[in-house]
Amino acid sequence: MSLLDKSATHPRVDKPWSAKESWRLFGIMAEFVEGTERLDAIQPAVSIFGSARTDPSSSHYQLAERIAKQLSDAGFAVISGGGPGIMEAANKGAFFGKSPSIGLNIQLPHEQRHNAYQDISQTFRHFFARKYMFVKFATAYVILPGGFGTLDELMEALTLVQTGKTRKMPIILVYSEFWQGLLDWFQKMLVAEGFISAEDMNLIQIIDEPDQIVNAIFQYYESSGFEPTVAEREVQLNL
Repeated sequence: MSLLDKSATHPRVDKPWSAKESWRLFGIMAEFVEGTERLDAIQPAVSIFGSARTDPSSSHYQLAERIAKQLSDAGFAVISGGGPGIMEAANKGAFFGKSPSIGLNIQLPHEQRHNAYQDISQTFRHFFARKYMFVKFATAYVILPGGFGTLDELMEALTLVQTGKTRKMPIILVYSEFWQGLLDWFQKMLVAEGFISAEDMNLIQIIDEPDQIVNAIFQYYESSGFEPTVAEREVQLNL
């Protein structure tokens, strides 16, 4: 029997399961409302991403901690995923700095545990509600080495900025040895094939030194200020 056979018997709708899906919407709405209300006063903030599997003895962990501490002392709240690895390093650096350390935790079957360095801790069941908070409250993205989740966050940030679904902001990759091959591939394949424009490469910076990262963010907003314009707020309503 073919799936395209119009005479095929259609499967019975599982009404109890359908009802669960409908009620699930209220849980999603609650995550958006609670997350927005808890984080609404933290501007300006920088979202930091990186591997959950990075050990505290790693140079990547220690670099993330230094970056977060300098950002926090410079007046930026720091937002991370709230878990171990680079997320913990980011929260830890900010926790001992002058500005809030924020963890957007996610419930996962494995890997994710809350770290102890969060001034504000918010837990999500749904990835997309959590991702929205990273985007909505960020004035910059700082991305350290990581795996699929880190690459997912990077690509989403680039896509949202490229398509104008969020305002333009610094997207900073840290540790050039890790990222340079990917950027070379972007240039060799994506730009060369016309899948992205050459100007899209300007959305990304590679900076390895914490003080230079802080300076780059300040320089980016030197003329406009950190507060979103009315037009930018309107854009973000349609994320």
